Amino acid sequence: MADIKVIIPAFNEGDSITKVIEEVPDFVSEIIVVNNNSTDDTFEKAKKAGATVLTETRKGYGHACLCGLHYIDKRSKTPDIVVFIDGDYSDYPEDMEKVVAPILNENIDFVVGARKKELREPGAMTPQQVFGNWLATFLMRLFFAAKYTDLGPFRAIKYKKLKELQMEDKTYGWTVEMQLKALRKKLTYKEVPVRYKKRIGVSKVSGTVKGTIFAGVKILGWIFKYSIR
Repeated sequence: MADIKVIIPAFNEGDSITKVIEEVPDFVSEIIVVNNNSTDDTFEKAKKAGATVLTETRKGYGHACLCGLHYIDKRSKTPDIVVFIDGDYSDYPEDMEKVVAPILNENIDFVVGARKKELREPGAMTPQQVFGNWLATFLMRLFFAAKYTDLGPFRAIKYKKLKELQMEDKTYGWTVEMQLKALRKKLTYKEVPVRYKKRIGVSKVSGTVKGTIFAGVKILGWIFKYSIR
């Protein structure tokens, strides 16, 4: 069986993190929660639930993901696959089997869990999220002939291929950077439809005007940066 590790960036997810950890499938060898400067009990609850808990004091989704990867890099044995999932309980951790299946069964390099409308709980994505996803994936199809339909955070990738991408974004552009670099490196990729529900708590990105604007600017910035290279 492939060695699969999960990275969960978490900022003030004390109300949800235990549920996420408890529902991660047993085939995962290690659950790594990166406590991203939380001011609640995220650290304590994640630890109690059995996760490896790291602390990243620099705020930013990308900072948290990079912290988790740095930890994995330093292990004596690195995994075959790394899965990313949010700590807000909007994804269904049990869908992880579907997300990693194309890597295990079809030798696909990279899989994105696509939050299809028919599988989303009403109101689970804000109008700005829906529009932002549509615009970003439309531009990637236009400029790069990509087949993406979503920038969903629930995703799996071969560890060695992830290292080749040399990820660098520290904040909101992490997901689109990974997808653009996967295209550039000619990784094989696939989308798998996943369920999506209303998150527990308020989104740090789409839940605020500032977060929405910054995320939009960052995502479009990565797309246009790559389109002119």
